[in-house]
Amino acid sequence: MATRRQLLGSFLAAAGASLGHRLARAAEPLPTTSTTLAPGAAVAPPPVVTPDGASLPFEWKDGVKEFHLTAEPVWREFAPGMRVKCWGYNGTTPGPTIEAVEGDRVRILVTNKLPERTSIHWHGVLLPPGMDGVSGLTQPAIMPGETWAYEFTLRQHGTQMYHPHADEMLQMAVGMMGLFVIHPREAATPPVDRDFAIMLHAWAIHPGTYRPDPAVMLDFNMFTFNSKVFPATAPLVVKTGQRVRIRFGNLSMDEHPMHLHGFKFRVTGTDGGPVPASAQLPETTTLVPVGATRDIEFVADVPGDWVLHCHKSHHTMNAMAHDIENTLGADQRGVEERIQALLPGYMGMGQRGMSEMQDMAQHMKGPKNTLPMMAGKGPFGNIEMGGMFTIVKVRDEVSADYADPGWYEHPEGTRAWKVRA
Repeated sequence: MATRRQLLGSFLAAAGASLGHRLARAAEPLPTTSTTLAPGAAVAPPPVVTPDGASLPFEWKDGVKEFHLTAEPVWREFAPGMRVKCWGYNGTTPGPTIEAVEGDRVRILVTNKLPERTSIHWHGVLLPPGMDGVSGLTQPAIMPGETWAYEFTLRQHGTQMYHPHADEMLQMAVGMMGLFVIHPREAATPPVDRDFAIMLHAWAIHPGTYRPDPAVMLDFNMFTFNSKVFPATAPLVVKTGQRVRIRFGNLSMDEHPMHLHGFKFRVTGTDGGPVPASAQLPETTTLVPVGATRDIEFVADVPGDWVLHCHKSHHTMNAMAHDIENTLGADQRGVEERIQALLPGYMGMGQRGMSEMQDMAQHMKGPKNTLPMMAGKGPFGNIEMGGMFTIVKVRDEVSADYADPGWYEHPEGTRAWKVRA
């Protein structure tokens, strides 16, 4: 029989936190800067915004765009109340987004500050085999303390990725990955106004612990956008009428059906390149396979707060055990008291559903460094979500820095209403 504490640990602290979305966001700054691409760009693309992340600066050296990545252990706060011992690049996971332009000559210096060897593979980038970054096959591994250079000319445009190809299972399980955006040299048609980049990932972080478990293959319990979970995920703020691109990369071991409320979009690119207009279907959900990228585009022509999330419902929860008894519909009257006589602290739950969990978390402490399963408080109450979930905030007026405008105020007569109690 489970004690109250065990139930919370195994249900995984199911309840929702009292964390309000905006309170959670206020706990950490939003480094959404992007690098300037000139003079490599023939056209000026809109800056890529990596929510809760940043783009990697570079220097021009003799006509080569030079970047520097440092592979190292990092701490990442998934949300207030949970910090994780990860590995990443330049102090964060995912690593900073690399931005360059088709035709650029790039040089990427990689310094290894990990306790073991590594390498770096430019996933989907067309390059000479000696630059492909597969340790043992195309190069010796990068040993701790060493710095290696990768240099090649970009012959394509689109959304690519980077990750290690040395001890790959472990190093990717603990967060080593990043996005590599190659802008077209010629102007894209139609141009976009806002360009977001999101890396999807799944983690196994056991309740009460701080380090991801690389031995878990399928049964993950944390699902992130750029290594953040709701309600700590940054909202995507756009102005009414803007054309929006969202780039998704997936280096987890699970596929993710990404769903957008309020709009239909088209998949305009994959890691293989642009999708011809004649092949673009109207969608509201697109599957992002393992080891792939997808670019979606839409016109944000309706103001409001619109949800963007993975449609695997357990991917929009935080830590949750999957090996518990199903108590839905089970009449527990009288049982709780009898069990409590044998096992003080036992608490029956789940008979009418699990939504009560969010309120309960405010009063019952779960395991250390473990987030409640559900969280987030909106203008009308608990949102009861977590994991791969954020909000696209479309407004007629936005600030110059696209700061979070707060909750949407619905015009009179445009919101659902109660008919009877």
